[in-house]
Amino acid sequence: MAKFRYYAIWLSLVCILFFVLQLAFVNFTDALVLNQSSWFQPWRFLTSIFLHASISHILFNLFALVLFGLILEKVIGSGKFLIVFFVSGILANLIAVNFYDSSLGASGAIYGILGCLTILRPRMTVWVYNLPMPMFLAAVVWVGAGVLGVFNPSTTGDIAHLSGIAVGFLFGARFRKNLQEKRETSLTYKINLNENSMRRWEDNFMR
Repeated sequence: MAKFRYYAIWLSLVCILFFVLQLAFVNFTDALVLNQSSWFQPWRFLTSIFLHASISHILFNLFALVLFGLILEKVIGSGKFLIVFFVSGILANLIAVNFYDSSLGASGAIYGILGCLTILRPRMTVWVYNLPMPMFLAAVVWVGAGVLGVFNPSTTGDIAHLSGIAVGFLFGARFRKNLQEKRETSLTYKINLNENSMRRWEDNFMR
């Protein structure tokens, strides 16, 4: 079994480091944020994931990253978790840059985690707006809130959120299929092993 590496926590520490550097150096955010220069400075599609606009912004994101990230990492493995995080975050930024003058934060990547976890653990109970609900219903609420936000523009990057969760859904569907195939293969192996054992037992004791 692959080693569990707590990548969700390590990513959170990187976000904290970036936030400290944002506070310490005036031009740090401007050099790494997602904006219209990103097409000519493509590293911004990655670096902007680790930037945050305020203490409340980073606290909310880190809470979700650690909580849901560790759960997903346990389900699919640390390597696949990193793929979900970075691909969701980068693709969300590739879409968001067409709609916002500038954007920053790990929300697109975190919504990718939420989308993937929704497919893999749809009945897992979570709290949304102080109400307990299954993960699949929470996803409906998150998507609905994102759609409403698109038509009522604010400082929230709803398009990035929707893009991230859509990528997460796709990852979840793929991983769910792989997990089902592994279970079926494991079950077939066990059945064959039992049949072989029974035949040997019959040959030895039923003559």
